[in-house]
Amino acid sequence: MIDLEAERKEILRHYRRLLRYAKPFLKDNDAKIIKKAFNTSLEAHKDMRRKSGEPYILHPLAVAQIAVEEIGLGTTSIVAALLHDVVEDTELETADIEREFGPSVARIIEGLTKISGVFDYGTSQQAENFRKMLLTLSDDVRVILIKLADRLHNMRTLDSMPRHKQLKIASETMYLYAPLAHRLGLYAIKSELEDLYLKYTDTDTYKDISNKIRQTRSARNKFIKDFIHPIEDELNKYGFRFNIKGRPKSIYSILKKIKKQNITFDEIYDLFAIRIILDVPQENEKAACWQVYSIITDFYQPNPDRLRDWVNTPKANGYESLHTTVMSKSGQWVEVQIRTNRMDEIAERGYAAHWKYKTESSSSSESGLEQWINKVRDMLETNNSNALEFMDEFRKNLFVEEVFVFTPKGELIILPDKSTALDFAFEIHSQIGLQCLGAKVNQKLVPLSYKLKNGDQVEILTSQKQKPNEEWLQYVVTSRARTRIKDALREERKNKAEQGKTMLEARMQMLEVADTQQNLNKLQAFFNLPTLQDLYYRIATGHIDIKNIKQVIFTAAADKGASMLAPKSFDKEVQKIRGVNSDMLVIGEETSNWDYSMSKCCNPIPGDDVFGFQTEDDGIEIHRTSCRRAMELMSNYGNRIIKAKWTEQKELAFLVGIRIKGTDRVGLVNDLTKVISTSLKVNMRSITIDSNDGIFEGNIMVFVNDTSHLDKLMQRMGKVSGILTVERFE
Repeated sequence: MIDLEAERKEILRHYRRLLRYAKPFLKDNDAKIIKKAFNTSLEAHKDMRRKSGEPYILHPLAVAQIAVEEIGLGTTSIVAALLHDVVEDTELETADIEREFGPSVARIIEGLTKISGVFDYGTSQQAENFRKMLLTLSDDVRVILIKLADRLHNMRTLDSMPRHKQLKIASETMYLYAPLAHRLGLYAIKSELEDLYLKYTDTDTYKDISNKIRQTRSARNKFIKDFIHPIEDELNKYGFRFNIKGRPKSIYSILKKIKKQNITFDEIYDLFAIRIILDVPQENEKAACWQVYSIITDFYQPNPDRLRDWVNTPKANGYESLHTTVMSKSGQWVEVQIRTNRMDEIAERGYAAHWKYKTESSSSSESGLEQWINKVRDMLETNNSNALEFMDEFRKNLFVEEVFVFTPKGELIILPDKSTALDFAFEIHSQIGLQCLGAKVNQKLVPLSYKLKNGDQVEILTSQKQKPNEEWLQYVVTSRARTRIKDALREERKNKAEQGKTMLEARMQMLEVADTQQNLNKLQAFFNLPTLQDLYYRIATGHIDIKNIKQVIFTAAADKGASMLAPKSFDKEVQKIRGVNSDMLVIGEETSNWDYSMSKCCNPIPGDDVFGFQTEDDGIEIHRTSCRRAMELMSNYGNRIIKAKWTEQKELAFLVGIRIKGTDRVGLVNDLTKVISTSLKVNMRSITIDSNDGIFEGNIMVFVNDTSHLDKLMQRMGKVSGILTVERFE
């Protein structure tokens, strides 16, 4: 039984909490408007419940709470957050919202409302909705900020969703929303989204790392206390007002470090950062930060390679802080972050806090954020590719560091890290980019592909005769350059296709074959090309010799043997015969006779957490949920993701890779191969061992039946004398 009175009290408790947090900035009529929005939302959602069974109104209330408390947004955003689902899920329309709450709220909600309808095969509804939301971003950034609050609450309450929905929502979050939170400077939200993604896609790893962090908490707190004690005394002596916090790294960033540096949890030296937050007037900020840096380095030896000065040169998303890594008395490296209250609020709350300080803030940090919004606007106006391509381009410009370079006249240009001379040319002007021959960097000639470094002075060399080619796309990282190059290539391709069409018409006339759609379709099928434009283009560029177009193609089209499509179906038959026994996987809701295959990118084996992906030829690819492609597939093609799980299977062997590390000794390989071949009846396909200064690394390829078989083998290998680590690799 549902206790309606208890629910009513719970809803009111959440509503009052929201008002309590909003109170400091409410003006004349604001409380009434928020109350009206709350009542409208309460009425619109009155018969709706979330998957967890709780009243739906608790979700918009939670989104509004995140918007106020964690992002620092104001009244308009609270109203929009309370109403963000009403147009999509209830009878109310955008016009009703505009009439009752004004155009700003209506525009934000319109940006947050998903596009409905049927989408062509090969397009992605998620991508189309994301592009629609971004179109509003260039007018009002609050659309994205409320969407991030909405996504954060959905991720926090993902437990009640079915498994395949958890994977889809978590992957989409990691693919788009975590990088977006990073780009807008919302570091706390970005870290939480990453951790929640890991919690649902790789639960065991998430639990393992969080347990280790918990176990080391008391030792860590004691270490922090001892470390900051002399610094606190010195800061007090100089009369600083300050606050010091010890902050552990996020679970996801720890895992990233373990994988990137191929180390264990215990080997991570900067498991936490110490943050010193100063309360000083804005005009004294830089001097105060450097003075504190000087105090710290009087006590502890700094690592000169790990000094990061984002106080003088803020990041493009407005982030300002001074980072240094110092050696503690116990021989442990510690990252110390020095910043002011203003910098800390911008670091935690990102874009919203940035605008709060806009009138006082320095022009460089202001222009960084505004430049990015302008770039997004520019992308939207000039990008005529499909939504999936657009989303891919957009992502590439989210999760990047910056490189600072100069024009010959000394003007500072900020570009994404790993940008090339060609990116720089397009940043100056599209026409300069399209006619770019090369560049001079610090007065020396360099090729288009030269990767820019901080402080480089760049001069671009152009020629009227220069034209872009396909290779240029490999040289550039900015979306502006990629879009302009693709547009130019598309135009060139279109012109070539026109030439090819004329050549084909002349050839068909000579062969006395009618220029009908049916005959053109036969040609397209014969050469196995997706579009007629591809056919025309290949003829014009000589990839298809016009002399190879003969009458037999048009007369023998009924004979499938003449088509170049035939080998594909032959491969399928071979795959069916060789493939895994079809009753091993339950795909979707029941065992199906799908034509499926194990993906080569992650080599799943029985016992792995897996999902199915419907390919364009209606086959199914089975991927591990932790596969590097999983996030992209689930984000872009959610409608083609199919539930998959293992059922009882016959004793079949699956190839898997095991990486080992240890101390070298005589007879080690012999002991390892004994464990593999005798104790568990495992067949080994290959073993490679590389030894250096008494330490060895090895890769072993073995055939196992399932994950429990693999786990037993790895446990036994770990017990061999001299073996330090044993792990599976893809």
